[in-house]
Amino acid sequence: MMFKLKMVMLFQIAIIGFMGCETPTQQKSDSGVEKASVKIKTDVNGQTIEQKNIISRLQRDNDLGSLKHLYIISSFTGNVMEYSTVKGKVTSGNKRLSPKTINNSPNTGNYNYVKMDNKTYLTDEVLDDGGSYGESMNYVYWFDAQDNYHQYFPSGGTYLHISDKPLRIKKSNLTFEMQ
Repeated sequence: MMFKLKMVMLFQIAIIGFMGCETPTQQKSDSGVEKASVKIKTDVNGQTIEQKNIISRLQRDNDLGSLKHLYIISSFTGNVMEYSTVKGKVTSGNKRLSPKTINNSPNTGNYNYVKMDNKTYLTDEVLDDGGSYGESMNYVYWFDAQDNYHQYFPSGGTYLHISDKPLRIKKSNLTFEMQ
């Protein structure tokens, strides 16, 4: 009896094991089209142009002493409503130095360790490339060349432009014609 029970259990374990070894099938759309892929060329370091752009932006954003120029432009009239120098970079108002959520139960989920107030906590948030937590937008802020603090809440009627060189902006009016 005991031998039979062991054999049944081994058989069940084998079946479960084989079920887990099933080869996944490629997704297809209703029309039968499969996912396409493309081989992307990389440089000698194995980096794509997208990666190089991100690296360059991070380096420029974190270049001590860098100066940029910010323009707030009306999307209705094309007028520059505000100009400001930007010392360093513009930062999103939602960015933080510490995570919003912490969890002290290491038995659930994938967590990263973070130290705050000389204590170690677990968080499922990921530190971004710039060294901060949080999503972008709601408002942006920056410090100008004279170290003055600025804050801007984007709205539907303006266009925000940041450049590392001053721009000559020509006013452009949008015109709509009814047909």
